[in-house]
Amino acid sequence: MWALASRGRWHGRALAVRATGTALQGLPGSSLAPTRHAAAQPWAPDRRCCSAARKEKIDMCRFPVENIRNFSIIAHVDHGKSTLADRLLELTGAIDKTKNNKQVLDKLQVERERGITVKAQTASLFYNCDGKQYLLNLIDTPGHVDFSYEVSRSLSACQGVLLVVDANEGIQAQTVANFFLAFEAQLYVIPVINKIDLKNADPERVGKQIEKVFDIPRAECIKISAKLGTNVESVLQAVIQRIPPPKVHRKNPLRALVFDSTFDQYRGVIANVALFDGVISKGDKIASAHTQKTYEVNEVGILNPNEQPTHKLYAGQVGYLIAGMKDVTEAQIGDTLYLHKQPVEPLPGFKSAKPMVFAGMYPVDQSEYNNLKSAIEKLTLNDSSVTVHRDSSLALGAGWRLGFLGLLHMEVFNQRLEQEHNASVILTTPTVPYKAVLSSAKLIKEYREKEITVINPAQFPDKSKVTEYLEPVVLGTIITPDEYTGKIMMLCQARRAIQKDMMFIDQNRVMLKYLFPLNEIVVDFYDSLKSLSSGYASFDYEDAGYQTAELVKMDILLNGNAVEELVTVVHKDKAHSVGKAICERLRDSLPRQLFEIAIQAAIGSKIIARETVKAYRKNVLAKCYGGDITRKMKLLKRQAEGKKKLRKVGNVEVPKDAFIKVLKTQPDK
Repeated sequence: MWALASRGRWHGRALAVRATGTALQGLPGSSLAPTRHAAAQPWAPDRRCCSAARKEKIDMCRFPVENIRNFSIIAHVDHGKSTLADRLLELTGAIDKTKNNKQVLDKLQVERERGITVKAQTASLFYNCDGKQYLLNLIDTPGHVDFSYEVSRSLSACQGVLLVVDANEGIQAQTVANFFLAFEAQLYVIPVINKIDLKNADPERVGKQIEKVFDIPRAECIKISAKLGTNVESVLQAVIQRIPPPKVHRKNPLRALVFDSTFDQYRGVIANVALFDGVISKGDKIASAHTQKTYEVNEVGILNPNEQPTHKLYAGQVGYLIAGMKDVTEAQIGDTLYLHKQPVEPLPGFKSAKPMVFAGMYPVDQSEYNNLKSAIEKLTLNDSSVTVHRDSSLALGAGWRLGFLGLLHMEVFNQRLEQEHNASVILTTPTVPYKAVLSSAKLIKEYREKEITVINPAQFPDKSKVTEYLEPVVLGTIITPDEYTGKIMMLCQARRAIQKDMMFIDQNRVMLKYLFPLNEIVVDFYDSLKSLSSGYASFDYEDAGYQTAELVKMDILLNGNAVEELVTVVHKDKAHSVGKAICERLRDSLPRQLFEIAIQAAIGSKIIARETVKAYRKNVLAKCYGGDITRKMKLLKRQAEGKKKLRKVGNVEVPKDAFIKVLKTQPDK
């Protein structure tokens, strides 16, 4: 009897651990082994017992709609969002209080290495207040401008936000951008001033800034220290008192919005859903409004912060759903799920993200093409803001042209490919999408539109075919201490920016607004800004359409032959300096040949810069010990003729490592 009971307990533990997608280390294989282990230590309290206890299914109908609060934490980079999330998880008992609780919701390796949040993460918290038990659905969001799409998506599942501001640094550029995202979504904003424990903290000054910039009364600000846990309890009480419950109907047919999804190689697609109407439970047949395919629900649950299965999910709640979707294209973010044969009007979904930066991505070895294709598909499911187009190159083979929201987004995507899918890739120079207005009716008929978008510089149309070129522009917001204003203005003017506004937030902080051409800021503007301002300035930008510009296509020639991968589109005024920089880098990275290599930058037929890689040459005069000069001249002339002949038949191929060196190092503008 004892053996049966203990065996049942082991079986329950194994199931519980399997549900989390991890395997128990050293789980004995035979059915007798657990009996011996349990008999030896019948009441040993281990972590696995705790996890099994946590896996007891929670009855979610205990939480009526009026006891549910859905909220996000938004802030500038490094203002303490994830630290505040850790304290809230500890306060509500979702995680144990230990010193190791740092960035608990940042699960990706790249997030822990860089100390930034890349993916929005969800956690459901249970909290008792005034004798009632509340369900608080928290979403921790990224702070960097490149991941603002994650923020806007997360806000669709919320009714309010915590706007966290650093008591030392005050309002920064991304604080302003995130506030307006929440304001446009008509969410209730609770201002939280964090890091009041710092030596230089000035919460009063920051409170005045919040009142001036966002028109929120100073009295509404909650002053906390997330690191020490000071006054964090009042944040939870403010969430319950100030944020309204979701407006949903549980008696209506099911309507669920997919706001995030990940791929698990054993269980398929795991979709994060926010329920707007109805109820969903295991065994229900559901359909997708996007693909019209039907699925059977295998598991529903909440994230607490790890997956915890429940019997059902009700309208107003946020959780996850596994329905046997095996293909990565099936769980589209923004899709509406409904019960089979009970179609509903789809939810508005999300505006598709608009890529700001394009780069070519190629496998290092063409035999890895299919593996890389599979890795990119799985990663774009989890990061839907990346756009993918097939592409090919003479030097680098078959690949893709990917669209990203910014340079950091591109770096993080590349890092995740390496860490999560073990894929090594070659990334080409980031470029921005240009537009060209075609001149003749014949060309318009050929392209089927008057205005074409060019994302690959090699396909940039000739000046004779177009009436004008358009380049993308962005409205940039810079917040800086006033002593750096002069230097920053000079930097902006050097990048062809036009000043739109200038406002003092308080006695020593200025907010500048500039209209920038996107290609001027995409590569190294942020680094230059940080170094000029000793790291104090912050920068954020938003799309501002297109403007006409004098653009030219610059070819790089090796002994007269154009290299397609090094074609760039530059502004006419900067063509010479950019061309010279590329030629110099190529000169340093190309291997020497037996003949001379001429590296040229050309606009059309006009050469604007040139560098030369000298040939290897044998010392043909070594055997001449003195003697007549005509003998030496004859030998040198014969050698020169041989080199000339070699140059005609010799073919210069740029090795991949030279490509990478040239593409990685950006020109000094």
